[in-house]
Amino acid sequence: MSTSMVGGSNQMTMINSTDPDFRVCQIGFENLIEIQLEAEEQGWATRWTSVDALRSQVKEQPVLLQSLMREERGGVVRAYRCLLLLSLDGGDAGGIATIDLGPARFESLERLDRDPDVRNALARIFFLALGGISSVSKK
Repeated sequence: MSTSMVGGSNQMTMINSTDPDFRVCQIGFENLIEIQLEAEEQGWATRWTSVDALRSQVKEQPVLLQSLMREERGGVVRAYRCLLLLSLDGGDAGGIATIDLGPARFESLERLDRDPDVRNALARIFFLALGGISSVSKK
């Protein structure tokens, strides 16, 4: 597991698909807005600049969320950095972004990845999306 320091005693650690706090969830657009508002209130760095900015980029459709990193301070999780797989406004393209959310909200999200095979498949989808997906012409 890789670890990096953020500020004084804050640590960001990667979450592996075998970790108990790895999860993939589907959230509604309004839930994403609530997460954004919480991130603004908490002053977390990984978020949109405003709800209006989020609305201008993200289509009002369900979003897939995957835990990526946990921020710990003094051995206590302060926030989770998550990947978002979403539909971009103004077209059919998808996008991937990150956002921070608090532990209570994180724990409240309904999981899609309870089955190990499903967990591995969803983790692979996020991995591919993070690296970039291109349309391929077959030869």
